[in-house]
Amino acid sequence: IFSSFLLTVPVNANEEKTAGMAGFTYSIKFPDNQIDKELGYYHLKMNPGEQQNLDIALSNPSSEKVTVDVKINGAKTNQNGVIEYGESSIKNDSSLKFNFTDVVKAPQSVELAPGETKNLELKVNMPETEYDGIIAGGIQLMRAGQAEDDPNNGGGSKIINQYAYVVALVLQETDTIIIPDLSLNSIKAGQSNYRNTIFINYSNIKAAYLNDMTTEVQITKKGKSTVLYERKQTAMRMAPNSFIDFPISMNGERMEKGDYVADILVTSGNQKWAWKEEFKITDEDANKFNERDVGLVQEKGINWNIIILLVTGLLLTIFIVFLLLRYIRKDKEAKKIGTRKTKKNKVKK
Repeated sequence: IFSSFLLTVPVNANEEKTAGMAGFTYSIKFPDNQIDKELGYYHLKMNPGEQQNLDIALSNPSSEKVTVDVKINGAKTNQNGVIEYGESSIKNDSSLKFNFTDVVKAPQSVELAPGETKNLELKVNMPETEYDGIIAGGIQLMRAGQAEDDPNNGGGSKIINQYAYVVALVLQETDTIIIPDLSLNSIKAGQSNYRNTIFINYSNIKAAYLNDMTTEVQITKKGKSTVLYERKQTAMRMAPNSFIDFPISMNGERMEKGDYVADILVTSGNQKWAWKEEFKITDEDANKFNERDVGLVQEKGINWNIIILLVTGLLLTIFIVFLLLRYIRKDKEAKKIGTRKTKKNKVKK
């Protein structure tokens, strides 16, 4: 099994990073339209249709050539309510109007000779139409070939640690304050880390961050009051125009088909969103996920065919061993009798 872990390093304003495990350093210098130079990330105010170049200085302090891979990523929200600015498999939400990767462009990589410092140029092209709210994402910087350079990369099962810097970039055109708003998308059965789970999928449909969010969910069978599964999580955040797949573990239990009800409450400061929605788990889904649940002890019926084959094989083995021992014993007896006859014939002569 091949696993990769991406370790992101937070950004401090105008501070150059030591090379460390990343193999290179970087430094950023804020432009004049930076809203707050005390922040540890870019937060720029620009006009509709305006273009601007940003520079991030990359330095190679080593005696070998270094290639830095550059990836542009829109801000997403993961299952734990943490905003991700690095590379992610999370898809864009349907409410997203302007994709960060369309607004910000950068070269795919930068090559640095030993001891060289070079600027990574980012090109920002704001939407032509006036846009209230923010567009958020990140610039991921990672030394190329980390997997190949890993001294433990000798084949077989292993974990390869990959180190990267991620520089956040937030863009806005107006000072209009946008209030976040949530919309429930779906409730469905699935799996998290190969364990039975129910997912509550909801979106922040506004171009604003949602901070200090608490999510509480209780799952009951339709028409029943007993709570089967529940979860509460605090200190969550959501990126602008992003969704979250909030997981509720089924605690290692078998998934059963039927009609269920999800009682959902999400709060953030004085804002509150409450939904009470029915959903169904089909027999097909229940069987599929139960078979894949690694922590579930499957109750399977007795397979008489296998038992008959095992018993037959065991009896056949015993019979073969019996014949072999019998043959060896008779062979020894025959040799003893032959030896005695030979001795008698010698005595007669």
